[in-house]
Amino acid sequence: MTQVLLVCTGNICRSPLAEAFMRQELTGLGRDDIAVTSAGTGAWDGAPASEGAYLVGLEHGLDLSAHRARLLTRELVDQAGMILTMARHHRARVQELGGEGRTFVLGEYAGRGGPQAEVSDPFGGDLDVYRETYAELETLVRAAVKRLVAEFHDPSSGN
Repeated sequence: MTQVLLVCTGNICRSPLAEAFMRQELTGLGRDDIAVTSAGTGAWDGAPASEGAYLVGLEHGLDLSAHRARLLTRELVDQAGMILTMARHHRARVQELGGEGRTFVLGEYAGRGGPQAEVSDPFGGDLDVYRETYAELETLVRAAVKRLVAEFHDPSSGN
């Protein structure tokens, strides 16, 4: 089982949305060999998803009601086979915790370079800001899933 860890700052906006959408995409492809979790570099353990993330998730059939934020720890980094971060400063923190060689900025992993590789933080913005962030995540997560399934072959399929 491959474990993918998605990382943002508070683990209440970007990474929970990305986690829920990536899980939905992988389920749709029948890939139960790739597990998805999330954490935040500055998360308050146990905090629920932000209202904006929750509402935008619902608009897209994603239920974040059970989500609880988790602080990024060395243990979570050690458990992950791949770590995808929302921004470069998140990647730097993951690498400090031992994630070298398996940590990527989501946008770069999905094929985007420059400033477009980072996912903008909607925290504090209105619902339209959250919708824009979700649209960014949707594009990047789809591309990342395509690459993930190509790189991590499903052992049950015989490939």
